[in-house]
Amino acid sequence: MKNLNNDIWHSAATQSDEQKVKNQNSKFAWCLTGSGHYLKESIQLLDKMPDTDIFLSKAAEEVLPMYGHRLDDIKLKHKLFRDKTYSAVPVGALYKNGYHTVIIAPATSNTVVKCALGISDTLPTNMFAQAGKLKIDTIVFACDTEPTVITESPKEWVELTPRKVEFDNLALLKNFEECTVVETVSDLQVILDKRLKQFGLNWIEFSS
Repeated sequence: MKNLNNDIWHSAATQSDEQKVKNQNSKFAWCLTGSGHYLKESIQLLDKMPDTDIFLSKAAEEVLPMYGHRLDDIKLKHKLFRDKTYSAVPVGALYKNGYHTVIIAPATSNTVVKCALGISDTLPTNMFAQAGKLKIDTIVFACDTEPTVITESPKEWVELTPRKVEFDNLALLKNFEECTVVETVSDLQVILDKRLKQFGLNWIEFSS
C-alpha cells in the first residue's frame, strides 16, 4: 500500500501559517459511490468522523437504501450533497478552502478507473479531480484489490474475481500525487486516525 508511514501527510509543523488557518476552518469531504462492498464498514467509520460532509454519486443514492441506509437518517448526522447538477456545483466548496481532505470510500472499480484516467463525470470523480488540481490530500478505499472478493449484495453474499484491468487501474491510481490508496478497512481506519490527529481531532464516541 502506498505511503502508509509517518511521512504520508504534510506535517503541520511544515505548513505555512496561512495554510494552518485554512485547514482549521475546513472539513473532511467523504464521497460515497455505488459500491456495496464494505459499505457498512465505511459508514461505521464515517459516522464517527467529526467535521465531515458527504458527497453522493447518483449510484450511491440508489445503493444506500438497498443496504438499509436511509438518506434522511444520514442527513441527521452529516451535511449531504447530491449529484444533481451537470457541472458538479458542490465541488466549488473546494475552491473556497472548505475541505482539507477528500475521502472516497468505498470506491467502485468504475470510480477507480475514472479517477486513474482523469475522467470526472460523477460528483465523487469531480471531487477527486479538482482536489488533485488544488493539491488537496485524497484517500481512496479501493475494493477490488484481491484475486477473489467476497462481497455482500443486498440479498446474499457473492464471490467475485476482479480482472487484470481492475488491478492495472489500481496501480495507475497509486501513482497520483496527494492520493493515498488503501485496500482494507483496517488501513482506512489507520489513515483516518493519522489525519484526525494532524488536525487535533478525535473520533466521535457514542454513549450506549
